[in-house]
Amino acid sequence: MIASAKVLLLGDIGVGKSSLARRFIFDHFDANYKTTIGVDIMTHDLDLEDGEAPFRFVLWDTDGDFGQQIFSSVYVVGAAAALIVSDATRPDSLTKAGGLAETFASRFPGRPAKVIVNKIDLLDDPAPRFTVDGLSADDLALTSAKTGQNVMQLFRTLGRTIRRRA
Repeated sequence: MIASAKVLLLGDIGVGKSSLARRFIFDHFDANYKTTIGVDIMTHDLDLEDGEAPFRFVLWDTDGDFGQQIFSSVYVVGAAAALIVSDATRPDSLTKAGGLAETFASRFPGRPAKVIVNKIDLLDDPAPRFTVDGLSADDLALTSAKTGQNVMQLFRTLGRTIRRRA
């Protein structure tokens, strides 16, 4: 039987939550921006390369308008983990992501949450450094939904972490 887990995609409007999901599921990037209204739910099975059966991700791609109010909605019930996405070119989105990560950790103690700094392909610095108060470097991941950089690695690592904690 295949193991599965509900993973929330949280973050501000336009940070690339849907683009990360589509890159992960379809290995495709679409430059045409379409706002998520409410939540989009997508599933994808991935071989975690750990000798176990594939792992099923049930991604809940949430509307960026929710902000902190997402935690009072039914959408978060049963979440096994969260990927909190920010935009590398918008520092305010990283600050908001840090707040969402803090709230997720307090609402779901022990469940993995990672702050994603997306759109690193738009930066001139090949090795950018980002910090968020209260988060260690291990709590951050740098990705590009456009190029696919670090996306599969992010989901494989998250899947292994969820499976190990189950």
